[in-house]
Amino acid sequence: MWEYTDKLREHFFNPRNVGEIENPDGLGDVGSLACGDALRLTFKLDENGRIKDARFKTFGCASAIATSSVLTEMMKGKTLEEAEKITNKDIADYLGGLPEQKMHCSVMGREALEAAIENYRTGGQKKHELEGKVVCTCFGVTEEEIERIVAENNLTTTEQVTNYCKAGGGCGGCLGEIEKIIENVQGQQAHKKPTPTHTRPKKLTNLQKINLIQQTINEQIRPALRAHGGNIELIDVESDKVIVAFREMCAQCHLAEFTMKEVVESKLREFVSEGIVVEEEEQSARQPHKHRE
Repeated sequence: MWEYTDKLREHFFNPRNVGEIENPDGLGDVGSLACGDALRLTFKLDENGRIKDARFKTFGCASAIATSSVLTEMMKGKTLEEAEKITNKDIADYLGGLPEQKMHCSVMGREALEAAIENYRTGGQKKHELEGKVVCTCFGVTEEEIERIVAENNLTTTEQVTNYCKAGGGCGGCLGEIEKIIENVQGQQAHKKPTPTHTRPKKLTNLQKINLIQQTINEQIRPALRAHGGNIELIDVESDKVIVAFREMCAQCHLAEFTMKEVVESKLREFVSEGIVVEEEEQSARQPHKHRE
């Protein structure tokens, strides 16, 4: 289980500036529901060219919500030139630090800020896209993005790169290429990590797997669903098949259910096991189950 600072908890339970500005001067969309994290950032300038308001909508874990909240607070009162100097490290430091496995949330915030500023400067004519060759196809991370993250944060291992941008945290097929990028940026041999490097165990007993699935749902998935008026219940685990039911708002929207299934599957594969397949409880079987926290 990760250790969260009091300030992170405060911004998670009481996030600032939630929502979306109508007719914003700048708008930035980053992330993907398929990968489990997404963020929309909007801002409005005053007559002097300073950011007078900033708001966010995010789908993600507690760290994603807290970093988005903090980012909007840091932006206010700054010119665009001042705001674009905010780094992911600044965001993490403002919260008193982030768990290493959650640094990618601060990177997502910085990317959303850049996308929103680019949107303003191009008059909304250009869609923000990361340039360069895609290295990690599981999470759509480019070579240029990895190079920047390594340089800005002085990363030396593939484990750190996975924690900061998720690259290498899926099938692991790109870890060798990530090592080469680290070596090129650092100019020295990087520490080698042969397997995906977040905290996912290699082998679990059935009881350990069920407990880790429930922990991942509680810490990574349920906070995002609750922020949108929904919830999730773990129904059963059969080997690598995880059966869940969506409750409240999520249970009323079939399109949302399909999207949420993909998000849940992505998170469980990231933190529990690559082979996990998520299925929804049969519609006819939903009614007898009572809602559980």
